[in-house]
Amino acid sequence: MTGHTMRSTLAVLLASLGLAAASAQVPDLDPRDEVEAEAPELPQQEALPPEEPGIIDPDDLSTWLDGFMPYALAQGDIAGAVVTVVADGEILLSRGYGYADVETRTPIDPDTTLFRPGSISKLVTWTAVMQLVEDGLIDLDADINTYLDFEVTGVERPITMRHLLTHTPGWGEQVRALIMDDASQLPPLGEYARDNIPAAVYPAGEMPAYSNYGTALAGHVVAQVSGMSFDDYVDANIFAPLGMEYSSMRQPLPEDLQGLMSSGYMRASDREGRPFEIVTPAPAGSMSAPGNDMARFMIAHLNQGEGLLSPETAEQMHTTADRKLDGVNAMLLGFYEQNRNGHRIIGHGGDTTLFHSNMHLYLDHGVGLYISMNSSGQGGSPGRIRQSLFEGFTDRYFPAEPAEDRPTLDTAAEHGAMLVGNYVISRRAHRNFVAATALLGQPSVTMNADNEISLSILTDAAGTPRRFREVEPFIWQEVGGVERLSARIGEDGEVEMFSGAFFSPFMMFVPVEWWRNGAVLMPLAGFAGAALLLTVLLWPVRAIVRWRFGRRFELEGRQAMAYRLSNIGALATLAHLGGWLFLITYMMAELNRLDGRLDGMIILMQLLSVLPIAGLLIALWNAFVVWTGKASWFAKLWSLVLVASTLVMIWFLIAAGFFQFGLTY
Repeated sequence: MTGHTMRSTLAVLLASLGLAAASAQVPDLDPRDEVEAEAPELPQQEALPPEEPGIIDPDDLSTWLDGFMPYALAQGDIAGAVVTVVADGEILLSRGYGYADVETRTPIDPDTTLFRPGSISKLVTWTAVMQLVEDGLIDLDADINTYLDFEVTGVERPITMRHLLTHTPGWGEQVRALIMDDASQLPPLGEYARDNIPAAVYPAGEMPAYSNYGTALAGHVVAQVSGMSFDDYVDANIFAPLGMEYSSMRQPLPEDLQGLMSSGYMRASDREGRPFEIVTPAPAGSMSAPGNDMARFMIAHLNQGEGLLSPETAEQMHTTADRKLDGVNAMLLGFYEQNRNGHRIIGHGGDTTLFHSNMHLYLDHGVGLYISMNSSGQGGSPGRIRQSLFEGFTDRYFPAEPAEDRPTLDTAAEHGAMLVGNYVISRRAHRNFVAATALLGQPSVTMNADNEISLSILTDAAGTPRRFREVEPFIWQEVGGVERLSARIGEDGEVEMFSGAFFSPFMMFVPVEWWRNGAVLMPLAGFAGAALLLTVLLWPVRAIVRWRFGRRFELEGRQAMAYRLSNIGALATLAHLGGWLFLITYMMAELNRLDGRLDGMIILMQLLSVLPIAGLLIALWNAFVVWTGKASWFAKLWSLVLVASTLVMIWFLIAAGFFQFGLTY
């Protein structure tokens, strides 16, 4: 993903933040990319169910995929992909599309070509955790400090392994050094876990907020409890039993696997492969694996954990739901629900900067679907392709039973109005400069004349927000679609949280505080910025006009000084804001830039926070001088505009987290 717009910056964060999750959308190390309006249109094919629903004809599947994938990759500017489908304990289809290396036109071998499944790696970590739960070595509900060689502090209530599995430890997002290029800079897992504890934002167990750190901490617990390194444990207890001989969580890859790794690209048309990505919270996203090894992992879970877990433990992992909202998908123990068409589906998504993947397990049919792509492409295309593949595959082979049209409730106008407004996502940075992404791209809920509501970041293929109507109290069904929204209302009648089935397992939307509300602050900041910019631009213009017509500068003494300083103060305030916006956009464009290489610039910008404060003091002094001297009514009015504009800019800088100090972000 790129940082060319504020909205795409949000998407990059959601993604980057996810090693595999959303919303916002957050590359991901995030399970799901936001669907961008400018993404390429993908081929639409008629969803013709087989004569016996649930039975997949391999020839039909092959024909369908061969029609869909090459065109989708070409339109999305993606170099290559692997698609793997398993059914009834066997690999039904596993095929590479495009190239593992564009320059050499190396084809993709689903048996040996390695892709990076990003946060799907978490399922390996969670499986390891559940093995130790099954062995009685980990209690899901014990204080996590029981298993650590350091102490997690600063939390309102104890954090448990269950909280980590369900992404409810209550921590804010942390992205520093999430992905890097230099393996020599990778800290040991225990050191990373000890030194990067995020700030607590919510009481544990209350708010889903996807956490890469939480999975890394769980991986460290695996190492502590088992007495083995995390990598050694996974090799011995997951990869070896399943025959996943080409898979590894190690970084860099072992020498015998390095030559099998697919190149990763920003865009296929660039033809330039990027370096192997180092995921710092390794248990959250460091895996490298070919399609057929991922098939073996899917088959094990579809066969009641065969080779990994007892049937009882696998059932516990696949069905124990942390359901915060009615009518939408819930987080399970590591997996999350992806139910569609009335079928029980669980899975996970994953993204690094370069690789983008999804896994779906159709539990009642013994079917698994996996896709991984080796390019970020253009216009959010990996998210579009993954979602289109999932929806098309599900609708084709597991269609919905005809459902009767449910009427819109009489409460639609009242309840819809309660949701209208701006929101922030629960999974976000709260107290540092990365919080600016949440301010600059706040999702909003609107309602039309038919009492249908829309969420700004849930759009159709044309980029138009989808419409939802209330069919149950505080549950909205997509008009002409299957997506759902659900809200939880507090005793005071205010919205506590809401989400859509697409996001609900790991991310909620919560009402934004009034002073961070972009609907108010962004227009004010726009006017304030325009006033300061106009002040700065008119300064040299006036000087040129005076010089051109031979007129002298009329102000003298402290009035002249106040005039000149007020222009300098306006320029300093704008320069500070502009510097921050440029820096954060540049950093979020590619996640490896968050590896600490720009810490010097961050410290400089934090020190330069004195500039807008100085600008405010100058504006106040200028207003005093103007109002106590002989000045025109326009000069007096404009002096107040400068004071107000500088105050608004400082308000914006505080809301964006630009006045926070430190290198924890």
